[in-house]
Amino acid sequence: MFIALYRWKLKDGLEEKFREGWRRRTQEIYSACGSLGSRLHRAEDGTWVAYAQWPDRRTWEAASAVPVTDAEASDMMRESVETSYPSVLMEVAEDLLRSVVFEDANPL
Repeated sequence: MFIALYRWKLKDGLEEKFREGWRRRTQEIYSACGSLGSRLHRAEDGTWVAYAQWPDRRTWEAASAVPVTDAEASDMMRESVETSYPSVLMEVAEDLLRSVVFEDANPL
């Protein structure tokens, strides 16, 4: 399994715009690119972190060639970001994370 970790500092007041853009873009990637899904987190330091899970690195790399169909979602994210930090790419070495479905979670 392959993991991509993304981190951003958002512009004040644009957090909801970013969340909506992220949600729409993530659903698009999930549906069209073979992603296993993603989680968005707000860190204690105020940055936002997304953890995206993929079957393998090849599938993640191939996703960059798939055309964006919801350009507005990408624009919403881009316009909301003050700083985008370098991605962290990881291979899973051990997996003890239990998958739990929460009633209030947004299904892909």
